[in-house]
Amino acid sequence: MNKRILVTGAAGFIGSHVCERLLSQGYIVTGIDNFDPFYPRQIKEKNLAASLANPSFEFIEGDAGDTGTQDKITRIPDLVIHLAAKAGVLPSLKAPPDYIIGNILLTNKILEWMREKGIKKMIFASSSSVYGNTDVIPFREDQPVNSPFSPYAFTKRSCELMNYTYHQLYGMDIMNLRLFTVYGERQRPDLAIHKFVHLIMQKKSIHLYGDGSTSRDYTYWKDIVDGISSSLDYILAHEGVFEVINLGNNKPVKLIELVEQIAAVMNTHPDIIYEEKKPGDVDITYADISKAGKILGYEPRTSMKDGLSNFINWFKHANGEKTQ
Repeated sequence: MNKRILVTGAAGFIGSHVCERLLSQGYIVTGIDNFDPFYPRQIKEKNLAASLANPSFEFIEGDAGDTGTQDKITRIPDLVIHLAAKAGVLPSLKAPPDYIIGNILLTNKILEWMREKGIKKMIFASSSSVYGNTDVIPFREDQPVNSPFSPYAFTKRSCELMNYTYHQLYGMDIMNLRLFTVYGERQRPDLAIHKFVHLIMQKKSIHLYGDGSTSRDYTYWKDIVDGISSSLDYILAHEGVFEVINLGNNKPVKLIELVEQIAAVMNTHPDIIYEEKKPGDVDITYADISKAGKILGYEPRTSMKDGLSNFINWFKHANGEKTQ
């Protein structure tokens, strides 16, 4: 019988791509999403369209931690891919309690539900933000991560620790995947690449926080989904698993270089306005992906140029009426 997978955050940027990949591989998928108003519902509904057309997909609207939502799950999964979260470093500075509820408490409720139902395997989407503003680069999974730089970061680190406790106490197999600045088609509107392309299309200035020297390990969504898919294969084939693994691109790009690359693909010269660096913004993210390569066979294949071209083409198609 085909394995059953539960995906939380199924209507989001990464979640919707993960659902489509799982369905293409023959899994039976249940997706949950609460359509958090962080960005418009209609965007998430479009994200879900392809999966909803597949008879092996069932969608449940609601908060994955609520008992009412959990009671609607009729196909008890063999594994949970937990992607749902309150997202965003800067927004977390304004509302830390919301992130404690939306990340730590939500994850705890999912773990408790799994324990009650006898579900033993979970893949958890953590974040590169747990590394904080460290000088130790590239970031290795075995280095200390005791200096989170934002409420978002400390909630993700808290979830990793909580996952370990459930692994130890209840024998759950868990993989914490630290994702590094994922971009590409369906990217959230609040993220840098999406915002920059939108501003250029509207012939508006781009505001950069800091001097443009901060760097991010931008990772194309297909490479991330490849890593999640390989993690799924691994955890289904092994027992006694608890792993923390970086999924990044291993090639940091400076903010100003990112803008220049976007401008080159769009054949334009944007107006740039520099502003004061925001609190909670780290200087660099840089993934050591040797562990992912060894355990998962992970190897990112999408160049920045190709990834940006794919995103910009998608953006123009998705927003054609607005950008004529």
